Amino acid sequence: MKNSLIYLAGPITGLSYDKSVNWREYVSRKLPKHIKALSPLRGKSYLKSEKALEDFYDINPLSTQKGITCRDRYDVMRCDLIFANLLGATRISIGTVMEIAWADMLRKPIILVMEDDNIHSHSMVREVSGYIVKDLEIAIAITQSVFS
Repeated sequence: MKNSLIYLAGPITGLSYDKSVNWREYVSRKLPKHIKALSPLRGKSYLKSEKALEDFYDINPLSTQKGITCRDRYDVMRCDLIFANLLGATRISIGTVMEIAWADMLRKPIILVMEDDNIHSHSMVREVSGYIVKDLEIAIAITQSVFS
């Protein structure tokens, strides 16, 4: 079976490091070995002590606004699928919406996890998402089906 790469998009700004990382680690663990997940927080453990993550930091080139944009866009370009988790979002995640737009432009499949009344529930976001579900487990199952 061919190895596949997915990008785990979702809100970061305003959340704790753990809250931002935990669901991504959970999804990564649940995927079969031939599906590798990329997290936008990989290599950024230096942010663990932050109570609420900001949209960028000048303390490391990986977390400057240019560094974040450069690597996240590259990750979207090289992945096979975008897995966007917007469950429980309390504010618009502009970065996640940009990643969804990049993915659509590149015709990457998008799995969107969000509630019906989610703050991101917008006609354009819904239209470009190939799969919209309300549960991480269902999204994981779809991811596996796409690559099986």
